Amino acid sequence: MNHKNGFNPLSRTTAHRRAMSRNMVTSLFRYERITTTKAKALEVRKAAEKLITRSKVDSVHNRRQAARYIQDDIVLAKLFNEIGPRMKDRAGGYTRILKLGFRQGDAADMVILELVDYKLDVEGKKEKKESKPAKKDAEKAEAKKPAEKGKKKASAKKADAEPASSKSDE
Repeated sequence: MNHKNGFNPLSRTTAHRRAMSRNMVTSLFRYERITTTKAKALEVRKAAEKLITRSKVDSVHNRRQAARYIQDDIVLAKLFNEIGPRMKDRAGGYTRILKLGFRQGDAADMVILELVDYKLDVEGKKEKKESKPAKKDAEKAEAKKPAEKGKKKASAKKADAEPASSKSDE
């Protein structure tokens, strides 16, 4: 009997499913966090965890086996140079799945698939929020400058007009 063996074909042909899986694993290692459907995430997680286990030992054989699955050289280098050493002490369970809810169009169950040690960049968001008011202040200052220039021009015209009027009075 074949209980618990196999995979979810995801209603795709073999070539389409293999290409999609490779692309999603590559994206997971590149961004360390992806949003997808629950069924796809469960399938992608299997391949990703096996590749991370391989990347813990940096050998030529392991790199070639991973390169069969990951076509991007930069992502492959990141897997073996950054992700593998980070997971060295962990005995498995390198990814987590966080539920998001249901997609608007077809009510598919959406999840976030991320590496366990993924750090959300909260400080970067705070800096962005602080920089936006600074831009608005700069824009307000620039808006005031043309108004000041207009005042200067008007006062200069008045100054030119005064001597002309004084000449006519004499």
